[in-house]
Amino acid sequence: MPKSAILILIDGLTPSMLEGTDAPTLRFLLENGEYRRAVSTFPSLTPVCLASVATGGHSDVHGIPHLVWWHRDEQRLVEYGSSFAALIAAGLARGIRDTIVNLNERHLLRSAETLYEALEDAGLTTAAINITTYRGRTRHPSLVPGLPPVHGPKRFFFYSVYESDRTGAPVAWRNRAGGSIDAYAGQVGRWLVTRDAFELLVFYLPDYDYASHALGPNAAHDALARADAAIAALVEAAGGRDEFLERYAVALCSDHGQSRIERVTKLRSDGMLVTASNRAAMIYGDDPRALAAAFDEEPAVDVAAFLEDGSLVARQGGDEDLALLDRFPDGRARAEAALRNPNSGEVILSAAPGWEFADLAGRSHLGGGSHGSLAADDSEVPMLTIGFDAPPASITELKALFLRHFGVAVARAA
Repeated sequence: MPKSAILILIDGLTPSMLEGTDAPTLRFLLENGEYRRAVSTFPSLTPVCLASVATGGHSDVHGIPHLVWWHRDEQRLVEYGSSFAALIAAGLARGIRDTIVNLNERHLLRSAETLYEALEDAGLTTAAINITTYRGRTRHPSLVPGLPPVHGPKRFFFYSVYESDRTGAPVAWRNRAGGSIDAYAGQVGRWLVTRDAFELLVFYLPDYDYASHALGPNAAHDALARADAAIAALVEAAGGRDEFLERYAVALCSDHGQSRIERVTKLRSDGMLVTASNRAAMIYGDDPRALAAAFDEEPAVDVAAFLEDGSLVARQGGDEDLALLDRFPDGRARAEAALRNPNSGEVILSAAPGWEFADLAGRSHLGGGSHGSLAADDSEVPMLTIGFDAPPASITELKALFLRHFGVAVARAA
């Protein structure tokens, strides 16, 4: 058998922050691995990105289109938590259930195979801590009354709401601003490593993104130090740095980047349905060209993309040219995949530099960091591997990286 493997995901970590870090465990991993800058998906928003990591495809494969979107079959908004105020505006109880349960149980396309499903079908044990796209084969009851069971990896720990094992870790959400979620991950990870309880561990650390939204893309140094401490807990549990690398193949990356926000707009919605949050928006309506043209004079919009007769169109200020998308990493491919998602709007807007689209409740990250657009700042991620092939060029290639490592065949959408 090959080594067991760990995927470390630091939400929102920019390449420049990792490249310049003096956090001791991260620096050790950098000095012992292969590193490159890779590309996220579009919209570069956490639910979309983490679904791409899990399924190995863009949103046309997995069906998760945005943080907030219109469910055509159910004729309602789905809101995964653009802000707490946005959850309340959309309906708090329904929003919580959508985010925690329905994203995996109902919204993630059944035709998309997840990394956990593929490895456990091959007889391997997978584990995941706090990752929001987690669909697997094992049924887990909730520790919170009122929430239904979900299906995840065999070893499954989700913000103290679902726990497959008793680890002694304190409640994850007791002090988010102080880094309690990453600390919870570190303690659960230590428990798992000590017991050699997995072939694959997906170790997700979301507190950096929380701090970066408030402070800006390259200012959340304290949060990165706390993420480093959580990773160090795994290393210590393995017996030290050398022993850690002897036992595990390691991949480390983020799901998306960050841009500094200087201006905010609330997109108009006359005659159309707009679902907007962070630096991407979707427009639902009958005439994609007319919908896109309605934003020609909107300074917050960089590019409006849509499909016409099955072909990709990119529009900016009244001009149409697919070369507009070539300014962005894998711009054409990512925009087209996003539009071919059956849950996508007819038009997707990518925000201009420095701009953010206010969410359903009017909330924004003005003065801090945000993401979601096609722009390189939002879309480039650090990618580090130790004990694997060369680092993948996209987060969509991580699933294949791990399946190759374990000798398991790759499946995509039907």
